[in-house]
Amino acid sequence: MSMPDLFSQTEEQKVYPKTGNGKKRGRKPLSDPYDNQVLRHISEMGLDKQYYGIGEVAEMFHVNTSLIRYWENEFDILKPKKNRKGDRLFRPEDIQHLQLIYHLLRERKFTIEGVKKKLKEEKKTTEQHFEMVQSLQKIRQFLTELKEQL
Repeated sequence: MSMPDLFSQTEEQKVYPKTGNGKKRGRKPLSDPYDNQVLRHISEMGLDKQYYGIGEVAEMFHVNTSLIRYWENEFDILKPKKNRKGDRLFRPEDIQHLQLIYHLLRERKFTIEGVKKKLKEEKKTTEQHFEMVQSLQKIRQFLTELKEQL
């Protein structure tokens, strides 16, 4: 039995390897609604505390704490405070930066290097575009709720 030739098949005919839980390997599709819900949940939740622990932040984004630490090492805009014990304390400003990074990596499907480059060259416009996307998503959610009530 031979391996299917991925290069000679159309996109619909391709057979991709699957993980044990039945999901395709690699990145999530662009149409995955779960990613939008994460950022919407964080923006609706409101950041009322002065500092958040890394566990709380990881829970907000539905990721592991190791990923948050990795992003901290990779991106210069993330600079959480550390107490004497070495625990990371994230301010609301840091969480907003994480939202931007999450948006670019998980929703816009940028690579780590692509996000670094975008934040270095066009940080101001990238933040403005992200805020615009968030406000448009809120309007869309409001309109869909309004439509359901009719």
